[in-house]
Amino acid sequence: MNFIEQIKERAKKEIKTIVLPEAEDIRTLEATNMVIKEGYAKIILIGNEENIRKKAEENDIDISQAKLIDPKQSTKYDEYVQKLYELRKEKGMTVEKAKELVLDPIHFGMMMLKNEDADGLVSGAVHSTADTLRPALQILKTAPGTKLVSAFFVMVVPDCKYGTDGTFIFGDSGLNQNPNADELSEIAISSAKSFEQLVKEKAKVAMLSYSTYGSAKSELTEKVIEATKLVKEKNSELIVDGELQLDAAIVPEIAESKAPGSPIEGNANVLIFPNLDAGNIGYKLVQRLAKAEAYGPLCQGIARPVNDLSRGCSSKDIAGVIAITAVQAQF
Repeated sequence: MNFIEQIKERAKKEIKTIVLPEAEDIRTLEATNMVIKEGYAKIILIGNEENIRKKAEENDIDISQAKLIDPKQSTKYDEYVQKLYELRKEKGMTVEKAKELVLDPIHFGMMMLKNEDADGLVSGAVHSTADTLRPALQILKTAPGTKLVSAFFVMVVPDCKYGTDGTFIFGDSGLNQNPNADELSEIAISSAKSFEQLVKEKAKVAMLSYSTYGSAKSELTEKVIEATKLVKEKNSELIVDGELQLDAAIVPEIAESKAPGSPIEGNANVLIFPNLDAGNIGYKLVQRLAKAEAYGPLCQGIARPVNDLSRGCSSKDIAGVIAITAVQAQF
């Protein structure tokens, strides 16, 4: 059973309700049908009910088991408006502005999560990352004990002996452009936690660089060395090493020669990239050249599960991220 099938089975054990605010997109409707057929989450579609039903009928998609909510018609509208106003009034929010924002499906969905009327939200097939994450941070805020919201991809590489049966987390591959050493350490700690939640195996974290154990020296390598030190100080039980080149991180034979004595022994399954350039290029290379499944960008550090999508995603991708979001909501 592959990674996403295992996630779906875990989601079925404790059914969660996931909000989809891009309900007029055909891929969202197709994903809704997939999820309902397989029975691993309840789905709430946010938007104009007439338009949603019309699009589903035109494309012969059964969404009869999903719940449809039009913010304009919702009995929760006034309650959400007041809550949003109270939540953001010190930041200049007015009642009139709150009334306008709550009509937006993404803001309405975030208010559902804030009010515990749903368990998670998936967006991004149509909207930008900023459109999804800005209201998440404004309304839901960060999780307790978390200093930084970051993004990661679950990469599932077919016929691969590296990582955990070819499964890795790549972080940050979707959000933080050029994290400093402290931010990089937070990304590493959060990514390790996400790996253990989703894959249910011990995280082995590699702090990646173009240098291994001082083979090169620059501001870039020093940042990764400092970040590795901070990770160890913040979480002494975490298996982490750096700075490491990619081959020394995931190939045991290379690790023996380049990084003798490394605690991860060339068996890293969580790869932490030094910046967003490296992380984004890295995940796309693996996705395209190795024909890997790439789930994300998934978010970590938000108080409730909210996940972004690539605008080039398929309906199958959305269904997979819904399953992951449902499992995240179990914690």
